[in-house]
Amino acid sequence: MPMPTPHFPRPRTLLGVGIGVIIGAGLSFAVAVYADRDRGGVPLEEIQTFSQVFSLIKSDYVDPASDKKLMDGAINGMVTALDPHSAYLSPKEFKQMEAFTDGKFGGLGIEVTADHGIIKVVAPIDGTPAAKAGIQPGDLIIKINGKSVQGMGLQETVDTMRGKPGSKVTLTILRPHQNQPITLTLTRAIIKVQSVRAFMLAPGYGYIRISQFQDNTGTDTRRAVESLKKEAGGHLQGLILDLRNNPGGVLGAGVETANTFLNHGLIVYTKGRIADSDMQFKASGPDYLHGAPLIVLINGGSASAAEIVTGALKDDDRALVLGQRSFGKGSVQTVMPLSNGGALKLTTALYFTPAGCSIQGQGIVPNVEVQPANAQLRALDGDLLKESELHGVLKAPSECAKLTPQYTLTLPAEAKAPTALTQSEKQEAEAALSESITQRPDLAKDYQLREAMAILQGKQVPVQVGKETVEERIPLPKAVGQ
Repeated sequence: MPMPTPHFPRPRTLLGVGIGVIIGAGLSFAVAVYADRDRGGVPLEEIQTFSQVFSLIKSDYVDPASDKKLMDGAINGMVTALDPHSAYLSPKEFKQMEAFTDGKFGGLGIEVTADHGIIKVVAPIDGTPAAKAGIQPGDLIIKINGKSVQGMGLQETVDTMRGKPGSKVTLTILRPHQNQPITLTLTRAIIKVQSVRAFMLAPGYGYIRISQFQDNTGTDTRRAVESLKKEAGGHLQGLILDLRNNPGGVLGAGVETANTFLNHGLIVYTKGRIADSDMQFKASGPDYLHGAPLIVLINGGSASAAEIVTGALKDDDRALVLGQRSFGKGSVQTVMPLSNGGALKLTTALYFTPAGCSIQGQGIVPNVEVQPANAQLRALDGDLLKESELHGVLKAPSECAKLTPQYTLTLPAEAKAPTALTQSEKQEAEAALSESITQRPDLAKDYQLREAMAILQGKQVPVQVGKETVEERIPLPKAVGQ
């Protein structure tokens, strides 16, 4: 007698494309209609092996184990073996995910991912307890309230860091090139992220900082451009878009933001195994800058939707990109509700830039790379977490893997790391640096921003040519046809 066909609830595409789990950032969803398709046969031999192992555990394991514990563990193991971003969500975890869609919730404001049982920081979110405490991309969280995170799993770690607003949590972290662990006590807060901030850097030259992509970020970006234009007397001579340490967020908001600066052209497209996962997003305009020069700032903490925006503006010859290679998170996750009230978050496609380059594991290569002159700081940059270093990372087509920056700028030698500071002084300095991006930009302290401004104004900048430094003007894209 054939088995009855089970009914599966309709899947939903996860538009929040941040890496891992955001502790202090909302996730957004949209319904995706999937045609019926062949899900493949059941591997009977493997199922028999599974049944045998299950039976032996039930009968011989030293402590009694419930069926639910064993089945949840089996499902988790099956899904996490795929890649770092696919996950099984229990009914409780799925409800928590859906509850955090309004951008206001208790947490620390930090995005993390798991790799070989280690919890790694991708980026803190501007203005949150994590940013104010000086947590940095690449930090390793080893203890929470004195308890080791080894073996806890990503979701349990996230749940432990969450809590009642106003309550405290103590994190013990390891930081590359520091000998001793750092202990930080943070106060949980309702996270209300202001994703877009805008300032005038000089008469006619604007600056927009996007800390994260939320549902309203595209609209807020257009309003920010209009506000800056009004302050500049109706027309901007140039704009700097700062996406450093932006961990991503909502895909639709990223597309809207790129569309703000384009009249036409492809923004991003996706490819998967099934036709439903193949999508294209195109610009419809208008360009709110009317072709004025644009520079985008990125670093290793720029990920996901931030990479989509950067890749579109770079490949469509609309903007010059300055900074360091981005994180490289270019996969699409679809949340599929399950009959038990839980859900399966499954990677179903990869993102590609207009030039056909996969973001996955490769990131966006800047036109102008900025590297420290100090060898220790260069090594520190190399130790920052990247998608390509995660265990089980998806391998993407490598057509663009050999892309290199066209220009290299070297940070001044005096920008080397201080050596005479105490541990507490170092933490205070790091916290100030992390928080500085969220405040009014300071050209005197922010080298990347200062050099971007000089390029925008047509001034010469110190370009590295071999072992020599040569003053040179770096040309800007002219937005031909835009």
